[in-house]
Amino acid sequence: MIDIKVKTFNQLNTQELYNILQLRSEVFVVEQNCVYQDLDGKDEKALHIIGFKNNKVVAYTRVFKPGDYFEYASIGRVVVDQNEREHKYGYDIMNASVEAIKARYNETKIKISAQIYLKRFYNNLEFFEVGEEYLEDGIPHIGMMRT
Repeated sequence: MIDIKVKTFNQLNTQELYNILQLRSEVFVVEQNCVYQDLDGKDEKALHIIGFKNNKVVAYTRVFKPGDYFEYASIGRVVVDQNEREHKYGYDIMNASVEAIKARYNETKIKISAQIYLKRFYNNLEFFEVGEEYLEDGIPHIGMMRT
């Protein structure tokens, strides 16, 4: 079981921000062997959905209201600590993200840019493919929508 908190950028304390960036770097840069600019200037606009287990950040997403990233509300930087994936925290953090979008922005249409290998995971969360596959930072992705 994880404890999920929803915070704006200004509500994050320094330690939380450090732990979030560390987890994102561990997975997106090191594990996936992908050199890209994670600090993209969008964290300040995002709502941060953070999953804690024993006071450690083990799951995370950032969400945006419509127009801040895509035309629709969106969820990105979906990440679960490699040592915690067996617990299916990805579902918990994504469901909390969908709920945060409904509660904060009164939106149900959500767009994501999904890594191809996670298509089935997102299908299980009622996201469905839109458009063609494309490369993002050298990794195959596809747009997906939840309505």
